[in-house]
Amino acid sequence: MLNERSRLPTIIKNIIVFILGILIIVSLYHYFETELDNPLPFFVIYSDTMTPALKANDLIIIGDGHMFNSTNVGEIIVFNKPAGEDRVIVHRITEITSENGRRVIITKADSSPVSIPGVDFPINSHNFIGRVKFVIPEVGILFIPPMNYILLAGILSAVALIIFIYGRKRT
Repeated sequence: MLNERSRLPTIIKNIIVFILGILIIVSLYHYFETELDNPLPFFVIYSDTMTPALKANDLIIIGDGHMFNSTNVGEIIVFNKPAGEDRVIVHRITEITSENGRRVIITKADSSPVSIPGVDFPINSHNFIGRVKFVIPEVGILFIPPMNYILLAGILSAVALIIFIYGRKRT
């Protein structure tokens, strides 16, 4: 069980490599959070309301989480639904107004003829999550159930198989 070149058993080395891999993934996620100035840097589009700009299963990268006051008409933003804040919405800014000296954004879906009160407006700074920075088409399907579970199981199985095969070749 002990390797001649090392005093650590192979299984412990494999566990250390696995933990380092997880730490690298967590560090990359934290990097994106910091670099994009947003605690929610990724989001999957679930509907076709923003077609043709965004389609269902597109993965979007969200940034500028603290830039509410510098948004412009025509930009696509991500925000919590104003009425109830029970949903995250991705729509285009159609108008920017002021209410009691505070900036208020009005949005609508590209496929919708009008803005819906309580859904598309009024968006204040506390509803604002960020702007859409990048779109990766169709990749979001990997992150929604059940595909995310299948992908995770496949990755873990592949890693276990590689560790097993590598361990057998060395002995």
